[in-house]
Amino acid sequence: MKYDVFNGDADGIIALLQLQLSSPTDSIKITGVKRDIQLLKKVTPQQGDCIRVLDVSMEKNMDALHDALTAGAKVMYVDHHKAGNIPNHANLFAHIDLDANMCTSLIVSDLLDRQFHLWAITAAYGDNLFAKADSEADKLQLTELQKKQLKAFGTYINYNGYGSEVADLHFAPADLFELLLQYKSPFDAINDKNSVYYILERAYKADMQKAANAKVLHDCKIAKVILLDDEPWARRVSGVLGNDLANQAPSKAHGVITINNKGSLTVSVRAPLNNKQGAADVCGKFATGGGRAAAAGINELPKNQQSELITELVDFYK
Repeated sequence: MKYDVFNGDADGIIALLQLQLSSPTDSIKITGVKRDIQLLKKVTPQQGDCIRVLDVSMEKNMDALHDALTAGAKVMYVDHHKAGNIPNHANLFAHIDLDANMCTSLIVSDLLDRQFHLWAITAAYGDNLFAKADSEADKLQLTELQKKQLKAFGTYINYNGYGSEVADLHFAPADLFELLLQYKSPFDAINDKNSVYYILERAYKADMQKAANAKVLHDCKIAKVILLDDEPWARRVSGVLGNDLANQAPSKAHGVITINNKGSLTVSVRAPLNNKQGAADVCGKFATGGGRAAAAGINELPKNQQSELITELVDFYK
């Protein structure tokens, strides 16, 4: 069997998109909402299986990775999140780059000799790597309008990945992947007035308009933390809103807290854009927290730890 295991955000979807555009392969797709990251355990590995894992932390999937390798599966693992101790195994082909200005789609693009680099740039914009994406776009001599379009597209795809469950999303990530697969270039989708680009654009703008009235829990020169309602639209904007706030105030850390349907809080943290480190350290102090240096989150934060989170965030960046 062949499996593609990928994060449901822009980076995970576009990483797989490039691989499939380069070499179309029938595979079982395993994905979910952006925060559903322990995806590899959803595979029941067998001898001879081929598994590609894209844009989910190896550290968070280590037990399942060992199981796959022990079963005799071959695993290609491409990621930019915290990896832990990478197993030394003949059947593991790991491409891990923890640079704060890298994303999985850029790693994949390099592996493919940049065949579909416009898609990788789109993913970088979606992952809030604006400076890196701009730099890559400039190498291709893209116009300011083209850069703006790719930035919007990456943002919209990323926005679609946020939610407590797939029902919160406009498109299930596997379905969104299939819709994008018909376009060899993001500009092909943008030029198609009936494409998913325009459906997501309308939805994104409507949700962000609602988010403009979010409650501010804390705001100082070091950090800003806001609280969103227990509504599908709020869960959808939780990540992209953090990116948006970070770009408005690049010297501040930002936290977006959403009340979830499990009676706890879901948290997105963005390190200051001027100091892209520490987000995973802050979130990692809480039981369900993790991520990378520039952007991290907590899946289920008990409500009585909300003040503790704000204190940790402010103290870390003092």
